Parts: sequence; C-alpha cells; structure tokens
Amino acid sequence: MKTLARWARAEWGELYVTVRGQLLRRRWRAVPLAAVAAVCLTAALHFVHNQSWGYGFVQDVGAVRAADPLWLALLRTPLSLFVPALDLPVWGALAQILFVFGLAEICLGRWRMLTLAYAATLAGTLYARVGIWLGPDSPLGLPASDAHVVDTGPSAAVVGLAVFLGWRYGARVTAGAVIAAMVVEVLVKENLAGREHVAAIATMLALCALSAARQRRTRDRDGLSSGAPRPGP
Repeated sequence: MKTLARWARAEWGELYVTVRGQLLRRRWRAVPLAAVAAVCLTAALHFVHNQSWGYGFVQDVGAVRAADPLWLALLRTPLSLFVPALDLPVWGALAQILFVFGLAEICLGRWRMLTLAYAATLAGTLYARVGIWLGPDSPLGLPASDAHVVDTGPSAAVVGLAVFLGWRYGARVTAGAVIAAMVVEVLVKENLAGREHVAAIATMLALCALSAARQRRTRDRDGLSSGAPRPGP
C-alpha cells in the first residue's frame, strides 16, 4: 500500500496540488463553470437529438462529416464538441466531460481549456478529410465510405485534454495509458472515431512539444539576462 501511495503521489501529486491550490485560493471562482455548461449543453443536445422533431436540427447544426463542404464543417465544428454519439451511453460521455473539462479549466483556465478542446476536435475533423483523400491503400488513409460517418463529438476533446494535462502536470503514466488505449482501439476496431482520437492526441503532443521548447527558450533567456553562466554541453 505504501508503494502504491508513493506512486500515486508521484503520478498525480502535482495535479492534485494545483487543483487544491486553485480551489483554496479562488474558492467559488475556481468552480469550472465552462465544464458544467458543457455538460448541460451536451445533455440538452442529446435529448433533442433523440426526438423525432429535433434529430434533423442537431444534424444540421452540429453533425460534421468529411463529405460536407469545408466551410460548413468548420461552421459546425464548435457545436459538434457537444453532440455525443447516439450509439454510446450518454452518461459516460457526460461524466468524462465534467471530470476532464473540469480539471482542465481549473488548471489551465477557461479559454485555454476551450481552445485546446476545439483544437483536438478540429484535428480529428481535418484528419478525416486527409485520410479519405489518401485512400484505403495508405497506412494513414481511410475508405471513401467514412466520408459519410459523423465525427466523434466530445470524445476527441476529452482524450486530447487528458493527454495534455497528463504531460503538463507530470502524470506521464496516465497520459501513456490514454494513448495506448486509443492505439489499441484503432488496431481492434479500425473505425473513424479511433483514427480521429489518435489525430487529436498527435495534435496535443505537438502542442506539448512546442510549449516545452518555448519554456526552455524562456529559461535560457532569463538566465542570460540575469548574468547566470550558460550551462555546459
């Protein structure tokens, strides 16, 4: 048990300290309102989507397919973040959104969380078009029939944010587990959703690398401006 506790502190300690510190310092202002709003919007869209009178409306405003004109897909993509798949349990999607979006909002801030969530979703949307253009004969390609499959909805954003938080706050095993699970999904199911999840992860890892490079440059610049000796080779 002590070994497990030490591992948990090493894996999630920095994330826990960050969340606890924000809640203690900001109190009610740290409550992830955007995450709560996202859950409410997702639940409302799911309810409307399941009604005969609302199915077409949700499809028109939030369903993104690679067969759609690019301008229309980009117009629908922000709302597609909150349209869950009809063939999956909605309560699981709502719990994931509340937990992952909530942690990301507390740790990263509301607008940064929403920007990263949108970037992850957009990466999947754009990959679908590239994959269909490459065709099924390419390792990264997709069959033409996938052009008419609806994009993943909130799941790509959830996966992307989980990986970004895991890298940013030292939970590398957790981030690795999420990545491994998505790779296994692609290998086992070989569907569009799995490929879009991997595209979202690749985008988040690229952003992580850019952030790390920027932080290194900032540290080097601050060290030189303070007169500290440049580190040896």
